[in-house]
Amino acid sequence: MKRYHGSGTLERKSGVPFWLEKPSFVIGLIIVIAVVVMAAVPQFIATYDPIATNTLAQNQPPSAQHWFGTDFYGRDIFSRVIWGTRIDLMIGVLGVIIPFLVGGIIGLLAGYYGGALDSLLMRVTDIMMAFPFTILVITIMAILGQGIINLFIALWLVGWMSYAKLVRSEVLVLKNSEFIQAAQVAGFSDIRILFRHLMPNVISSAVVFAASDVVMCMLTGASMSFLGLGVSPPTPEWGAILNEGRTFITFAWWQTFFPGLFLAISGVGFSLLGDSLTDFLRTKGR
Repeated sequence: MKRYHGSGTLERKSGVPFWLEKPSFVIGLIIVIAVVVMAAVPQFIATYDPIATNTLAQNQPPSAQHWFGTDFYGRDIFSRVIWGTRIDLMIGVLGVIIPFLVGGIIGLLAGYYGGALDSLLMRVTDIMMAFPFTILVITIMAILGQGIINLFIALWLVGWMSYAKLVRSEVLVLKNSEFIQAAQVAGFSDIRILFRHLMPNVISSAVVFAASDVVMCMLTGASMSFLGLGVSPPTPEWGAILNEGRTFITFAWWQTFFPGLFLAISGVGFSLLGDSLTDFLRTKGR
């Protein structure tokens, strides 16, 4: 298998930087950086307390004082959307990390050892993947109850399967490669072969998938909050803000438009970044 030994910069063999050939990479990176900054320091961006109510400023349209308008309780929508970025990004990132690790290890073991272990793990995965992702999350949330911790548990229980199948398929291709056979002949332990030789060569596809999977977790978290199963009010979270504003959508459109817009833009950013990484890795292997 060809491996990359470049200088570390995203450059093609032609010498043209990768980001110049893929403007979508730059756009996605800028959006992701902006989301991270908003999540990291919302107190320096938001103009009001996100949960402070003001009965004298109910359902006010966007203005110089309230850039995104206010909701039924007089809370500033802009501040709530900015603070909500932290929770939604946390749902996206933490909802991916555990499935990434668990699914990656399961895929490594199943692909390398094969036999009964592979059959058992993959049959469980196939059964679980027969059900839609969101339906499984809703079912688990209905059993566990409302709350962000239960949301994480649901995402972790469902999300590992895709990583397991992805890593397993990569391992099946590489486990009979010359460098793996050489490691086995040299007497290296299975642990060393798995984590020192196989994992670095199969993990890139899972990393690329994880970048796009962040979007799925963010959307699922927002959906659960919209359905009343996720984050509890008055905590600012994009799905919860959408749920609260849908009652007033006919005359206070800004209550649903701006959190929906931020959710859509964030999703586009992570998707563009994931697609660009896919193209980069595909080009790198040529």
